[in-house]
Amino acid sequence: MPPKKKEVEEEKPVLLGRMGTNLKCGIVGLPNVGKSTFFNVLTKTQIAAAENFPFCTIDPNESRVPVPDARFDFLVDFHKPASKVPAFLNVTDIAGLVKGASEGQGLGNAFLSHIKACDALLHLCRTFEDKEITHIEGEVDPVRDLDIINEELRLKDVESFTKYFEDLEKRYTRGEKKLKLEYDTFCKVKKTLIEEEKHIRFGTWSGNDIEFLNKHLFITAKPMIYLVNLSEKDYIRKKNKW
Repeated sequence: MPPKKKEVEEEKPVLLGRMGTNLKCGIVGLPNVGKSTFFNVLTKTQIAAAENFPFCTIDPNESRVPVPDARFDFLVDFHKPASKVPAFLNVTDIAGLVKGASEGQGLGNAFLSHIKACDALLHLCRTFEDKEITHIEGEVDPVRDLDIINEELRLKDVESFTKYFEDLEKRYTRGEKKLKLEYDTFCKVKKTLIEEEKHIRFGTWSGNDIEFLNKHLFITAKPMIYLVNLSEKDYIRKKNKW
């Protein structure tokens, strides 16, 4: 029998963003979806006011959450250091985003500037029905809500990208050939972000691309985890119409 061919391992994509033990994660979503309540549960605090009206959070709430790690605990027990510094996650509860925020609606640009300072995003959407808790769009529709947030984040990136790219393109076409690698990267960003209307994190990027991208804090380049706020009834039965 002929020898078996070695399986070729797929190359793992290079990750956007920075690595570290002190990262900042922002909670985003429409108003009244449960961001402040989730923040209080995650951080085991009562810092964030959870009220039944939009924009009860204006200034972002922040708290540090230790990251459990059995490997770290083992090393501490084994080496008995004089002091120990575990990894922490800085969690930020950011004011609710509305349709048109990229153009200044709601808290607009103030809100989006807080997102830029984060390393990753927790995107919370609401699937529970409750007449006592108003919905800014009039009715519950998590698919629509996700689309609103994702599009506002993309449009904000389009705005900041366009300003930078126009200047970069002028300088490159005038003969600054040292800008070629950066220009090529931003042509790829333009294709993903504007032509294909996708978030930057869904593009395929090389190590060189990521070096340039990490300098710009693009919102849609940040890792995003989607969270669903269910009613207790739906959680128990593990089922929801959405």
